[in-house]
Amino acid sequence: MSFKVFIAWRYLRGAQGGDSGGKFLRFISLVAVGSVSVGVATLLLALSIVRGFSQEIHDKITGFGAHIQVENIRHGPLIGSDELSLKIQQQDSVISLQPVVTEFVLLRRSSQDIDGVGLWGTDRLPDYLAQHIINGSDNIEPENSPKLVVGNILAENLNLKIGNLVTLLSIRNLSSVESLFGSRPRFKQFEISGIYETFLIDFDETYIFTDINSARQLLGYKEDHVTRFDVMLEDASLAPSISLLLEDSLGFGVLVRTIFEIYRGLFAWIDLQEAIVPLVISVLIFVAAFSVMGMLLMIVLEKTREIGILTSMGASQQRIQQLYIYLGFFVGSLGTGIGLLLAVILGFIQARFGIIGLPVETYFMDTVPISLMLSDFGIVAVVSIILCLLASYFPSRIASRISPLQVLRFR
Repeated sequence: MSFKVFIAWRYLRGAQGGDSGGKFLRFISLVAVGSVSVGVATLLLALSIVRGFSQEIHDKITGFGAHIQVENIRHGPLIGSDELSLKIQQQDSVISLQPVVTEFVLLRRSSQDIDGVGLWGTDRLPDYLAQHIINGSDNIEPENSPKLVVGNILAENLNLKIGNLVTLLSIRNLSSVESLFGSRPRFKQFEISGIYETFLIDFDETYIFTDINSARQLLGYKEDHVTRFDVMLEDASLAPSISLLLEDSLGFGVLVRTIFEIYRGLFAWIDLQEAIVPLVISVLIFVAAFSVMGMLLMIVLEKTREIGILTSMGASQQRIQQLYIYLGFFVGSLGTGIGLLLAVILGFIQARFGIIGLPVETYFMDTVPISLMLSDFGIVAVVSIILCLLASYFPSRIASRISPLQVLRFR
């Protein structure tokens, strides 16, 4: 071990000086290491939380719908669904395609319990929704009667239980003239088979799910009619380019939209968090770097006599400068290591136990999400150590310029 590394490590570990100076140096050394640790841990947790929010919202939205939705530009049913389905599946990046029949209808539990809901008919329940069934099952296959899966908020509002029979009424294409001549809205009875909870208030309160054929019968759709197609891709980032290709291949009258366009407001909110929060929290690491600079300057003042002695014994200015850069490196490395460990521990506790809660109506989830990324840890660690090295340069220059003659007269 070279004498530069040895002395730098001794300064950090012991910080020996005068009777009062030694205690003070030990204190500011702890403050410097602690500042770096807190800055690194806070920045990593902020990045992990922002990534967690982004991933959670993305999973919820795409879990309900898809990466791309194909529908009629005139808000009517798509005719010739089999032919359209083949054209969509010709795209190489398409991994799944779900036909959907959807319309707003009235759900009647009793003469007092009636509410407007969004009926969603599909071949199978979306995977994300099936994973968030809190009561009953995800079965929507009709047996004795058509099945219905509803959100927990709607179930609470209308006092719906598993096994309850409800009536759905559709007034689609029912004009006022038909009403005058005694035409009735279509209606059909369904059985509640499952209750889901996703913490997306608009979904949990509005959408109900059934098999696509029962939805077609209620709404008066023909067998080859669908409201839209939900398209899942290999990679969500391909959605904008694939949507343009689908528009060209499907022709006029078909509207193709990505999930990022449909829920533009939610994704804009996520992008704002990803851009602003890490930038604001990064200030903590800069503050920590300045605390390292302050610590090294205090050590220079306290160790002036020792620096002069080393210089008089033949230590060059370059070696004295390197000594303090090593000391800054040790402080940055130790503080960064503690910060990384602290971030891992706190992140694991939050991910496992969900200690920090959130208002569901604002954030669409009940606990703070955490997504720890190895790349974030690597980048933050490197940036933190580099900043500490840069902060140690100025004090090292001051130390290297101390004259041995001045030191001998130092009081």
